[in-house]
Amino acid sequence: MQKKTVVAVLAVTCAMVLTAVPMFAQQAQQSVPGANAQPNTVTEQDIQMLRSDIRAQRKELTAQNLPLTPDEATKFWPIYDQYAAELSKIGDTRWQLIKDYAANYNTMTDAQAQDFMKREAAIDQSFIALRTKYVPLYEKVVSPKKAALWYQIDRRLDLLINLQLASMIPVVSAK
Repeated sequence: MQKKTVVAVLAVTCAMVLTAVPMFAQQAQQSVPGANAQPNTVTEQDIQMLRSDIRAQRKELTAQNLPLTPDEATKFWPIYDQYAAELSKIGDTRWQLIKDYAANYNTMTDAQAQDFMKREAAIDQSFIALRTKYVPLYEKVVSPKKAALWYQIDRRLDLLINLQLASMIPVVSAK
């Protein structure tokens, strides 16, 4: 029960960190998530600090919710750090897509809209492929149940981040 409470508290904390930096505005007010996002000047340094905080929180959440023996931890965390480094590269791609989307939001063409969809799908697939790639690596140092628990924790954290991003980024205007 305590683990569930810790996950909930830290997940809310992660979401609050993300909401502290609204990134985009939409001209037309619509009753959809992200439609009321407010403009704000966000520097690249702000984003890098935010992403660094999210990575640290992600690792902390994993550590607090994945019971590892000292021997398992010695083997698990170097693999996790490798995973986190690869995950960060995919995050770089996602951040670039968000910046491109914001830069072209008011003048988006049909071709750009199609390109954004393809790029977002590729990013989603990259996240899934990376997580799947690491399962057998973790299973070499922890039980399959613990590897599955890591998978669930990591997936849920990614879902929370995606939900927060979706609430801040306006949907495409079909006009």
